[in-house]
Amino acid sequence: METSTQAPVVIVGGGPVGFGLAIDLATRGIRSVVVERHATPQPIPKGQNLTQRTMEHFHVWGAEDALRAARTIPRDYGIGGITTYGTLLSGISHDWLQRELVRPFYAADNERLPQYATEAVLRQRAAELGAIETLIGWTCTAVRQDASGAETDIVDAAGRKRTLRSDFVVGCDGSRSLVREQAGLTQTRSDHDRLMVLLVFRSTELHQLLERYPGKSFFNVLHPALDGYWKFFGRVDLGSTWFFHAPVPADTTRDNFDFARFLHEAAGAKFDISFDHIGFWDLRFAVADNYRAGRLFIAGDAAHSHPPYGGYGVNSGFEDAVNLSWKLAATLQGWAGPGLLDSYGAERQPVFASTARDFIEQSILIDRDFLRRHDPARDRADFEAAWEERRSGARAEVNAFEPHYEGSPIVFGPPGSACSAIGGHAFAARAGHHLAPQPLSAGGYVFERLGRGFTLIALGAGEAADAFAAAAKELGVPLEIINDTAAQGREKYQARLILVRPDQFVAWAADRLSAPAEPARVLRRAIGHLDSGAAPRAATT
Repeated sequence: METSTQAPVVIVGGGPVGFGLAIDLATRGIRSVVVERHATPQPIPKGQNLTQRTMEHFHVWGAEDALRAARTIPRDYGIGGITTYGTLLSGISHDWLQRELVRPFYAADNERLPQYATEAVLRQRAAELGAIETLIGWTCTAVRQDASGAETDIVDAAGRKRTLRSDFVVGCDGSRSLVREQAGLTQTRSDHDRLMVLLVFRSTELHQLLERYPGKSFFNVLHPALDGYWKFFGRVDLGSTWFFHAPVPADTTRDNFDFARFLHEAAGAKFDISFDHIGFWDLRFAVADNYRAGRLFIAGDAAHSHPPYGGYGVNSGFEDAVNLSWKLAATLQGWAGPGLLDSYGAERQPVFASTARDFIEQSILIDRDFLRRHDPARDRADFEAAWEERRSGARAEVNAFEPHYEGSPIVFGPPGSACSAIGGHAFAARAGHHLAPQPLSAGGYVFERLGRGFTLIALGAGEAADAFAAAAKELGVPLEIINDTAAQGREKYQARLILVRPDQFVAWAADRLSAPAEPARVLRRAIGHLDSGAAPRAATT
């Protein structure tokens, strides 16, 4: 067995999250090895909805243009969704998941394409970066750690074995994660006891039937018999290929069920069908109770898995990757405090627990309650009034999904606050929240000037900026300073001093320094020195 020290970080699993992590590390000057057993991305059209926040990452990674070029639905066609009642063609509908409503708070447009297309773009981008070594066709068989590092055993299809030595290992190896299991990281599960079918099929007639909903790329059918669970149609391309998932009886197999009839009933009309894939999955939630065990970490589906409702999964995985990346880089480059790596789980675990509870699972319960209370056959006027209320609720959900780290031990958030997916979009620079873009007086936007380390935005506060620069130099913290005025939109930040983390979240914001020593205190806490006025918070589910 060959043993070799390959890189500071070994990433097990080369799906979108694994490659996203490798690319983000590379942009920070950190080498990694990605171990991926599949020669090519698996052709299952999941993870289609990429949020504006995710597209900010692709811009930073130098992969935005390639990703948009890989889109399988024409650029001039919409990528929004719609919810219908009873069947696709019932005529009772409202818009759903209108992410364009929060576009002003982000620096990029959202996107939609199959996960395998996203993964192909990431693989290509990784191949262009010398800091990434990719071992395709190799499978991880074991991980272990000691006081000085970690080891990853891998094997290829020919039976050749290698052991990779690294400082850290990150498991991006899916919901059945070997890294999670061998790291001893437990999960909290919520099982809805539902067998779901995933169908991938081709139909030009379905496209023609749905021309009555122009610009819509995914369709969620509410039917009273399903008690809040969805029949979900999604476009893979424009005109022919679709995917569909819905609950089916627990004893359903590929051979004992009429899937064509099932699709026709969901649509409310017959259409041509040619199946490419029939598969099954169990509807359940699972969130790891911690995302770290020493030198071993988990991210993406290895850390949290859930039903594909609302497009939250792959976007949450990318956010895991970026959150972890800068903290690993800071540690490997020697400027991290002792609490920085633990803040990864302290921030990301409760955010996803909230995502699962307050958005994905809650949507099922809200739909269940609606279907039980309102029936157009029983009281049409009552149903129509309640359906109209759902329209505003769909808009409110998009604004309310604003993951933040107010309760993080390394953020100067409000007292008693917690990390959560529930928030509200705003231009104000709030500690623990994503920074909204604003123009600069010299041209361009703030996001174009943010460094890969910390950035201080100083709006008419030059002396304070000098104090931060001196403190950063003393601590060895990479710090970019943007000096500008509080005008032309920047006054919306409602703060003259804004410390932005390497992941574009605000660590601290104020109008002025409260004491000469404040820059050092703020920076120390932001990089994980928890003796600077913060106590670590336990992750909760």
